[in-house]
Amino acid sequence: MEKKIVTYNKISPVDAIKIEPFDPSKRYTKPHRHNKYLELVYFQEGEGFHYLDGKPYPITPPIFFFIWKEQIHNWEIDTIPKGYVIIIKEAFLAKSLDKSLGTLLARLHDLQVSKVPKDPTIETLFETLTREIKQNSPVQKEILEGCLKSLLAKIISYAEVTANPSVDMTTKFIALLEKHPKNNVRFYAENLNTTAQNLNLLCKKRFSKTASEVIASYMVQKTKRLLLFTDLSVAEISFFLEFKDTSHFIKYFKRQVGQTPLQFKKEAVS
Repeated sequence: MEKKIVTYNKISPVDAIKIEPFDPSKRYTKPHRHNKYLELVYFQEGEGFHYLDGKPYPITPPIFFFIWKEQIHNWEIDTIPKGYVIIIKEAFLAKSLDKSLGTLLARLHDLQVSKVPKDPTIETLFETLTREIKQNSPVQKEILEGCLKSLLAKIISYAEVTANPSVDMTTKFIALLEKHPKNNVRFYAENLNTTAQNLNLLCKKRFSKTASEVIASYMVQKTKRLLLFTDLSVAEISFFLEFKDTSHFIKYFKRQVGQTPLQFKKEAVS
């Protein structure tokens, strides 16, 4: 009989992001996966191994580890570690004021580990983020997102990402999706000089989603932002996103979210 993989949930259901120092009591853990969120771990100090999908990665600070959704991992840390943990749910990106955060994370999607030089700026950003999360209620989103964006940009600047045509194409796909949002796989395939079938295969490999699912995720995210942070009507949002009519747009959103756009907005602001 197959052994069941334990699923951990290290963040409150009401929170969309969590940033805190690494807990030294978690030096040794059993293999587990996370409950649909990304975990980013930074070590300033510590020795041992991080096992990701069974593969060992040595902990050689300063270093970042990325645990993406559905991946199985565990720690075997031999010394007292020092560092930080960031947990990000999709809900955080959906409500983000800065859509470039999703693009930065997409550029890091193929990384499991990133060795970085000792950089005081990284530690300052973590200190600011943890202080902002801990001391301010409600959190000042502009400060939080600005620091997180700077941190991700720092990681990208140091990451040794091997040139990969499929990675490059999916990154261009996300950028094009942000610039010209529309529910049309063929449109993006043609603009990327590829076929819809090839784009679909690349998205499955990169995001574990079809191209249509990637588009749907972004369209829903975009719609939620427009509903929450602009005065645009549902009809105006439908026109902006190039749906053939408002009725089709409402049905599309409800199929993805389980609520109509107005129901979502009413619940979100209540």
